[in-house]
This record gives sequence, C-alpha cells and structure tokens, in this order.
Amino acid sequence: MIIIDTIINFFELVIDMFQNGGALTYIITLVGIYGGILSIQKIRYLKKISKIDTTEIMGTVITSMETGGAIEALKNISKYKNPVSRIISEALKIGYKNRIEVEEAMEQVFIVEVSKMTNGLDTLKTIIEIAPFLGLIGTVSGLWLTFKTLGVSPDTAALSQGIYIALITTIAGLTVAIILLPINTYIKGLIDTEMDKIELANKITNWSYAIAKIRVDGPVNCALESLKEAEGIVNTKEIESKEANIQISFKPRMLEKSLNNIILEKCDIQSEIIESKLKQ
Repeated sequence: MIIIDTIINFFELVIDMFQNGGALTYIITLVGIYGGILSIQKIRYLKKISKIDTTEIMGTVITSMETGGAIEALKNISKYKNPVSRIISEALKIGYKNRIEVEEAMEQVFIVEVSKMTNGLDTLKTIIEIAPFLGLIGTVSGLWLTFKTLGVSPDTAALSQGIYIALITTIAGLTVAIILLPINTYIKGLIDTEMDKIELANKITNWSYAIAKIRVDGPVNCALESLKEAEGIVNTKEIESKEANIQISFKPRMLEKSLNNIILEKCDIQSEIIESKLKQ
C-alpha cells in the first residue's frame, strides 16, 4: 500500500510540474524523449552486429579455405552481415585484386561501418549538453518574472511558489542529462568493442602466403613467364587439371597487380582464378 501511494504521489508531482513548468518543460521533455529513442535504436543496432564473434567468422574462413578456398569463404561468411565480416570479405579478394585495391576497399568498408556505428552520437551528446542549459534558461527567466512581480506587491508565499515553478525546468533539464549520460557512455563502450574486433580482423587477415590455381585460355608458357616476372610471385608451375592449368604461390602483401591483370598485360590473354587459398 505504501509503495502504491508513493507511486501515485510521484505521478501527481510530475503532472503538477508539467502543469506549472510552462512550455520550456515540454520542450525539454520532447528533446529527452528523442534522445531516448535515438539511444535505443543505437543500442539495438550495436547489439545486433556484435552477436557474432570475430573468432567464429575466422573459424568459418579457415574451414572454407581447406575445402574451396577464398570464394567458398566469401560465400560462407556473407550470412553474418556485420562490419568484421565485410572487412574480411574484402581481404579475401587479394589475388583477384591487387594489394592496393584490397587495402582501399577495406578502408572504404571501415569508413562506412564506423559511420553507421557512430551516426547519431553527436546529436545525443548535444542533447545531454544542452538540456541543463535549457532548464537554466527557464529557471532564470522564471525567477526574473517572480522578482519583477514581487517588486510591485511583496509576498513571501508568492516568492516561494515562483521559485518552485522556476526550478522545474532546471530539474527537467538535469533529469534528461543524468539519464542519457550513462546511456551514451554505454553506447561508446559498445562501439569501442566493435572497433577492437575490426582491428583484430585487420591483423588476422594480413595474409602471409597464398596458393592459387588459374585457368589460362591461351599460351601457358607466356602466362608462366609473366607471373614469374611479377612482384610478389614466389613460385609457378604448370599443372594438369580439368579446371586449371597453372598453379602459383605468392605473397599477398607484395602483390602489386591482380593475377589476371599480370597475365593480360604481357600475354593479352584471358585467365580465371579457379581457386585461391590464403594462409596467415
């Protein structure tokens, strides 16, 4: 019974504050509600993308490498749909693209994903900072009007009532800031966690070695010569297979051109990477 009475008294006090606080109290409340909605949306998004751990994604990549290579890995991690999986997806394209193209693509994905994670934080920060000041404006203007009125007809009861009404906006502004500040800190913590995962993904996908199988539609000897002369290629050999006729090993960090472009530029023939297995 005491708890119910306390709740009723609290709501009566809140209603009284809204009735006496004036338009500025409603404005502060609406701003606070908007900040709350923004916070909830941001937390839901960050929780959604953080469900899958980086090690789980990399486990899928490693397993896929053993069976079908980079293409298989790309297919298998496409289901995760989070910043880490998108960055790893670009890292898997080395060989199909050159080192610079892959790095630029990863950087672009990073910029887009960070923008998604931090979008709205500046607005939330502004609400937290401005709410108390809006309350202070209401209080100062309310006190000014109170003292101006009392200057004409002094009344202690009227002074107390005037100060009470003037302080309502400050209470409202501080309430908004006090509620949203820890929520903002929590959101920043979630973002920092995701940033750590992205950094880990960048380190893990810094491939040291790769083996690729290529099908060349033309003179194999010319293709082998062009690959041998290219930067980053460690070893080349002709193979007999239904799908491919060249196998190479290369260092992804040193690959200045994509494998297909290396062959095309020197031999003017088309080629296709059938399989590419990347190793850490």
